[in-house]
Amino acid sequence: MRPQRVQRSVSVDDGDEELARLEAENAQLRHAVSSHATVDQAIGVLVAVHKIAPVAGFVVLREVSQHTNLKLHTVAEAMIGWALSEPLPEPVGQALGAALQRSGRADGPWD
Repeated sequence: MRPQRVQRSVSVDDGDEELARLEAENAQLRHAVSSHATVDQAIGVLVAVHKIAPVAGFVVLREVSQHTNLKLHTVAEAMIGWALSEPLPEPVGQALGAALQRSGRADGPWD
């Protein structure tokens, strides 16, 4: 016995809604990939400058994000900018120094 196929009629509106949903999901995924790369680069800065493990670098970035009320990728962008000789925003620098001190690595050049 063959299973019966259930046919569903698809309207143009359904197709438009699905297309819009997929485009929004695609944009979110692209942003997530970009943010992930930025955070990884900032962790690399912390690893290189402070000789901490990548996991500890992520913890430090997360703490700075929480204490400054900035998105993680925004903090990461500031760290990358600092590594490229841009000034570190004062609240980020202060929170970073405190987070590094809590992790046992308080030797930041932004103090």
